[in-house]
Amino acid sequence: MVQGRRRVLEGRVTSDRMDKTIMVEVQRLRRHPRYERVVRRRKRFMAHDEENTCRVGDLVRIEESRPLSRRKRWRLIAVLTRAGERRGAGTPAAAAEAAVEDSPSAAEPAAAEPVAVAESAAEEPETQE
Repeated sequence: MVQGRRRVLEGRVTSDRMDKTIMVEVQRLRRHPRYERVVRRRKRFMAHDEENTCRVGDLVRIEESRPLSRRKRWRLIAVLTRAGERRGAGTPAAAAEAAVEDSPSAAEPAAAEPVAVAESAAEEPETQE
């Protein structure tokens, strides 16, 4: 008997509180049958994370597998991006952009020195009589 291909999905980790288990939320876009508006659908899957490497917010790829527990039927294949990482962080363009952000900009004028207030004017308030 030939087994079919296992489904592979990509989603965001929404919970990593359990030991060796993560909750992954997978979103898909679907056109409404009557109103033809694009509707966002989401589904949450429990997936097995053997090394406990995933954190909340990571973008991961999961694969369908045999039942591992009562509700867990998916396995972690790869962590695509870590939470807090910018997209394309490893590209040369992203490195150049980060270097520009770190250096002071020539377009910004230098801070002017504060103007000193004359002491005599500050000490003696004017009075009208």
